[in-house]
Amino acid sequence: MARETLTVSDELARELASRSDELLSALSERLEVQAFLRGDQLILDGDDVPMVQARRVVDELEELVGQGLEIGAQTVDAVSGVLAENGRAADVLHDVVWRHRGKKIAPKTVNQKRYTDAIRSSTITFGIGPAGTGKTYLAMALAVAALVDREVSRIILTRPAVEAGERLGFLPGDLMAKVDPYLRPLFDALLDMLDSDRVQQYLEKGIVEVAPLAFMRGRTLNDSFIILDEAQNTTPEQMQMFLTRLGFGSRVVVTGDVTQIDLPRGQGSGLVEVREILRDIPDISFVLFDRQDVVRHKLVQRIVEAYRIDAERRGDIR
Repeated sequence: MARETLTVSDELARELASRSDELLSALSERLEVQAFLRGDQLILDGDDVPMVQARRVVDELEELVGQGLEIGAQTVDAVSGVLAENGRAADVLHDVVWRHRGKKIAPKTVNQKRYTDAIRSSTITFGIGPAGTGKTYLAMALAVAALVDREVSRIILTRPAVEAGERLGFLPGDLMAKVDPYLRPLFDALLDMLDSDRVQQYLEKGIVEVAPLAFMRGRTLNDSFIILDEAQNTTPEQMQMFLTRLGFGSRVVVTGDVTQIDLPRGQGSGLVEVREILRDIPDISFVLFDRQDVVRHKLVQRIVEAYRIDAERRGDIR
């Protein structure tokens, strides 16, 4: 067991001391060291290898705070992941995708950075991985940014309504009531990035369309940013139908988790098959996420991994 005392800036010391020491707790838990703050002195106790990693993380946190980035417990995970990939945290976390009312949306892991870069550079991007990895949220932020910057003229958000057997139509009532429950998560993400009045205006004018996947049949979608969410619940025929809706000036993002397929057993998933069919076609990118990219509560990472191990044990990986 070794001890090292680091002198940190006043800015980082304030961050470490704020919010009931949650940042110190994150350093201790996730880097396997004991961290204590005494004024501007950060004291680290631990074994040699974790101590080296902890010093590197603290150096990166110092740089991020110096650049004005707000940091928290999740930042420790993000910085650790970036360093594990031999990257610099500032290069990833300062790629702000969208700002709204003081809130900044930016990648938090190396794979999220690869994902945002792929969406910007490819016509079609597939984001495949477990819940909580930011696949849909980042795609939505990039869609809103593209709309506001006039790179596209509309946003189209769609999902397969598997459990309802593609039951179409909206409920009567106000705007919120009319959003089908299968599409509500997309709508909620949109409201997180734009004022509700603006969202309602966009919906009324058709600038933003939120619709079940069956509504895409027979259409050609030009000058649009199109997001297909929960794509693991598409059949191969539905996936082909959707991808061939692509029109000029459009961008497509397809997200899904192949470990959470709700299709009837024996029915193939379009998201599983599409990787083999389209993997060598230029201008199509595939970005794969894993539990290290989960940016929700730390417990979500452990839940995702536990279910993955159980599925492998039962031979239930499709």
